[in-house]
Amino acid sequence: MVAVTRKQPATPHFVDVAVPVPLRRTFTYAVPEGLAPPVPGSRHAVPFGRRRLAGFVLGETTPDATVASRIKPLGTALDPAPVFSEELLAFLLDAARYYLHPVGEVLETAAPPLSGAARRMLAGRGGADDEEEGPVVERRLWVAHPTEQLRSEELPSRLGTRQQRVLRRLLEEGPLDETQLRAGVEQPRQVLRTLQRRGLIRIEERPVQARPWGPSGAGEAPPPEPTPAQRFVLEQLLEHLPETPSQRRRGGARPFLLHGVTGSGKTEVYLRLIEAARRRDLSAIVLVPEIALTPQLVGRFRARFGDQVEVLHSERTDRERRLAWQALRSGRARIAVGARSALFAPVVDVGVLVVDEEHDASFKQEDGFRYHARDMAMLRAHRAGALCVLGSATPSVESYQLARTGRVGLLELPERPTPHPLPRVQVVDMRRQRPARGEPALLSHTLVEGLRGCLERNEQAILFLNRRGFAPSLQCVECAALVQCPACSVALTEHRRAGLLRCHYCDYRTPVPEACPSCGTPDLRRLGLGTERLEEEVARLLPGARVGRLDRDTARGRGAQRLLQRLRAGQLDVLVGTQMVAKGHDLPGVTLVGVVLADQSLAFPDFRAAER
Repeated sequence: MVAVTRKQPATPHFVDVAVPVPLRRTFTYAVPEGLAPPVPGSRHAVPFGRRRLAGFVLGETTPDATVASRIKPLGTALDPAPVFSEELLAFLLDAARYYLHPVGEVLETAAPPLSGAARRMLAGRGGADDEEEGPVVERRLWVAHPTEQLRSEELPSRLGTRQQRVLRRLLEEGPLDETQLRAGVEQPRQVLRTLQRRGLIRIEERPVQARPWGPSGAGEAPPPEPTPAQRFVLEQLLEHLPETPSQRRRGGARPFLLHGVTGSGKTEVYLRLIEAARRRDLSAIVLVPEIALTPQLVGRFRARFGDQVEVLHSERTDRERRLAWQALRSGRARIAVGARSALFAPVVDVGVLVVDEEHDASFKQEDGFRYHARDMAMLRAHRAGALCVLGSATPSVESYQLARTGRVGLLELPERPTPHPLPRVQVVDMRRQRPARGEPALLSHTLVEGLRGCLERNEQAILFLNRRGFAPSLQCVECAALVQCPACSVALTEHRRAGLLRCHYCDYRTPVPEACPSCGTPDLRRLGLGTERLEEEVARLLPGARVGRLDRDTARGRGAQRLLQRLRAGQLDVLVGTQMVAKGHDLPGVTLVGVVLADQSLAFPDFRAAER
């Protein structure tokens, strides 16, 4: 008689999953038989009502036996590896608890974009991914080769100056691309096309590694020798930097506030600190207020650390951000530089977190998951056993108070390392200084004379006005009513070039009315001054001056970078702008900065108005 043994059913596994919905709870899913137990931090497709969403596995759980049979199954993984490490996942759970925000939405905010295959899977279409996860490339490179006909003959005499210049360079240096020709030739693409039609060159497009923030590798001049003050600051910071990744422990060192005057060399301190961290096999995260406005900072990091640097910000495409995330998660890149969202970078063995310009308001997320990147940087450093450094020339009130009470260490750089003194500041009371004939009523005679002097000396100037648009409000001459936003009850700002009135809170838009909406009087008066009007007034006041404007309206896409590049290249004389012009730019040609209507910022509806 043969005994028959029955195979016992496998004990089902259940996992706790955070789903990106506005509910402050998690959900339980069953791990199907044949699917390996998922790792905490991995992202899976999960059924949720009639939808399929991307949920994040938090760990195993044991549900009540009475409901276990009705629990829905966990779907397949949406990524080749967990998107969150143990350290990063624990930090994000702490952040969700701190801000009382649904954990699923917090994790979705921090996660990299889904691939095309994952999106199709959630939509129920399946299919292979048509996006090859290889290097990000661009095909804008034009490589010009001289033809055999050109090599055997002299340069044709009928060619223009630009064409002859290009041909000589090609014969002397070999194939060149359009980017290399831009510095010495205007409209290089047009010149190349003309030479191609004449049979003198051959043009081909080649895929090249896209580097939106400049070339990597050693391109920077040798770093300057640190000043005694910088050396002292570095010694203090290095004492609190972990020696190895294994020596990091939760709690780590207390944060430090680096209070250094403008131009005191704070960035060089960051670079040397991160160099020391890399020698100890530690990684770094550097947060800056607006990444699109600080390409020179990114350039310095890439010149010092090469391909170890990845840039994270919202202007990059989903695929670029996903590839940057993978490089950091795998350890191929060890330094993340970016705006506030770079706080969630999945760097391996993070040892240093730097928050540059820690006082800046842009570190505060104002919609969705509302967090403050500066505060969360200190929390992440605490959890990871890393060193957090807050840098600023004008620290926020709360950071400085923490330093005064000893909860945050205080380090100071009171002087510049160069002999250049801090600029002289002159306050002009507009009530006591009347503008000269023909000068705008909202610009002081002192500032106008300074602008004229700049132009005579071939120098540059920046005018700061924290109001965009043409006029901040329109008022009826008859009934004194302001044209207001119907949703926010605030005055609508006129944007003359767009022909619109816009609300800067909800983005409500409407054409500029021909008459008062309240009483029908056709006479509306413009009140106040915006950057658009200031640009127009400066151009009228200084005929022939090249005037540019940098605000949110002109900074879309890469508009900000293009304007700043023109300013550095000497192609602009005066740059008018909002707070975007005050982000720590290195502009050697600028010798005059004017703050127009400086006290109007005191009237902003913001409890920090006086502090700022």
